[in-house]
Amino acid sequence: MDSPPKSKSTTMSEPKKKFQPSLIERAAVSSFAFLNRFVPWYKLPGFLGAFNLAFLRISLRTYICTTATPTRRPRAPTATRSRTSASSARATRTAKLPEADREELWTPNPRAISEKFMVRKPNGFKPATTLNLLAAAWIQFQTHDWFNHENDEENWHIPLPEGDKWSGKTMQLPKTKPDATLDPSDLKCPGYKNVNTSWWDGSQIYGSNEKETKSLRTKLPDGKLTLNQNGTGAFIPRDKDGNPLTGFHNNWWVGMEMLHTLFALEHNALCDMLVQHTPTGLGKDQIFDKARLVNCALMAKIHTVEWTPAILAHPALEIGMNANWWGIVGENLTKLVGRVSKTSEIISGIPGSGVDHDGVPYSLTEEFVSVYRMHLSFPVNDIAFFDAKQGKHQTTTPIGALTFQGAQAPLDAGLSFGDLFYTFGINYPGAITNNNYPDFLRDFTDPDGVRRDMGTVDLLRDRERGVPRYCEFRRLLRLSVPRTFEEITGHQNPTLAEELSAAYGGDVSKVDALVGSHSEPVIPGFGFSETAFRVFILMASRRLKSDRFIAGQWNAATYTPEGFRWVQHTTMKDILVRHFPELGTTLGKSKNAFAPWAQMDESKKYTGKETNAPTAK
Repeated sequence: MDSPPKSKSTTMSEPKKKFQPSLIERAAVSSFAFLNRFVPWYKLPGFLGAFNLAFLRISLRTYICTTATPTRRPRAPTATRSRTSASSARATRTAKLPEADREELWTPNPRAISEKFMVRKPNGFKPATTLNLLAAAWIQFQTHDWFNHENDEENWHIPLPEGDKWSGKTMQLPKTKPDATLDPSDLKCPGYKNVNTSWWDGSQIYGSNEKETKSLRTKLPDGKLTLNQNGTGAFIPRDKDGNPLTGFHNNWWVGMEMLHTLFALEHNALCDMLVQHTPTGLGKDQIFDKARLVNCALMAKIHTVEWTPAILAHPALEIGMNANWWGIVGENLTKLVGRVSKTSEIISGIPGSGVDHDGVPYSLTEEFVSVYRMHLSFPVNDIAFFDAKQGKHQTTTPIGALTFQGAQAPLDAGLSFGDLFYTFGINYPGAITNNNYPDFLRDFTDPDGVRRDMGTVDLLRDRERGVPRYCEFRRLLRLSVPRTFEEITGHQNPTLAEELSAAYGGDVSKVDALVGSHSEPVIPGFGFSETAFRVFILMASRRLKSDRFIAGQWNAATYTPEGFRWVQHTTMKDILVRHFPELGTTLGKSKNAFAPWAQMDESKKYTGKETNAPTAK
């Protein structure tokens, strides 16, 4: 194994024990691999498909967790019973760095590829009708907690193809700053620092360093986060430049305004509960720490058992993700008697099963960052807003006007947070597929006045950071590797296959991971490709299994009895109704908070032109 140079001051020792499956696990992996030659996992009955996925995950752990490059890992929480705000060190790799060599950045031209396969054609919006817009906002809310790269002082000057209508000869983009811990000259592809925390610790709300965390708290003796109050509710406070005072406010829009406010409210509600139910009393720091622990665990649970089964709406996934959290014994029995098995994550779920890094220091990978490039999930150019009590149409606003300082515009116009959540609950996001990139992001100007095409940015970032191209990406994940462009499209779209061949000069190995993933046939019920899903299989459980506050100290002593019960018994619907009771009627008729909500009568009558409106089918 190729190992990077180590620094005593920054490098932590890697786990000594490599992941080794048991004899029974190896036999099951081989059996399912043989079965999948004839029947893919998603065509199996639900429970059998779920077991197939469980052993596929073991196969990936065996293969990838013994080839991944061990680099400086995120600082693990110290031996306390509270989370601390500390930045991660770097995004690692799913494979050894030399295997993830950075290729030629401009072949083919990323702007040309964006213009061909990203641009949303007139009246060509493709809605994801099994999801709602809240699901799209949620994943951005979560990724802001997980990863964020450092920008360098130097810029890329992206050459524009002949005839491009973009002003100027190039498009500028800051380079990603290499991590100085490793000498980039020794590697074909340098490593890059993750300035967020990789732990599921709510850093998007609480901040990634202790100084920032303290600045977001009130001076009251109750451990709460600071929220401004007015006659219509609570709001994230702003600094003198109008930026939200929260842990992470980059890429801000109304969806972030909603979710940051919601979970700040939930934190404060937890503080009130802890003050009320702790007879001996807790200091304000202890109240804050316990509320944060519960709030973070809630977000991890919601993502695992609610958001994931919504965007990957397949029976095997619903069974599998619930088993990830509750085990095969199920939610009801676990709530009633606690863990049936002390250590088995299959029987009783990952929470409380014991921390295990699978033999590789835990961190998030560049490939994980790549598969969560989901800008296509933004809706069409306008959002139609509705009243939460009767469902009556209130206003329609261009989505570009709802970003950065415009994120509060609907609230300033008299809408409530309840109205906003109802609107997001009944509107569709965009499908994650070719030619569905939102127009406002393809000609986007940030608050600093820098203009760029985010479709081009997505492609260049993958190439710059050494994410393998599509064929190599699939080889890495132990998937079949297409030999032709027709195989990428599953022989279902000959026109697309011809367009891909023309754009990539007939070389199938050059297809970008993002474009290939958007071009392949999607498993029924899935919101994204199976290629991206393979990274998810591995990392979804690793994030839980490596976290000592979830896999390890998962008990009432750490969370308090009331806090532990709060985590176990609370859903996303509960949180929404707790803070916005007017949503109770429609959510009472809705199974999943991230699937399209039951509509009020007035919403059903709406006949607006927006193709993401609830009348669109």
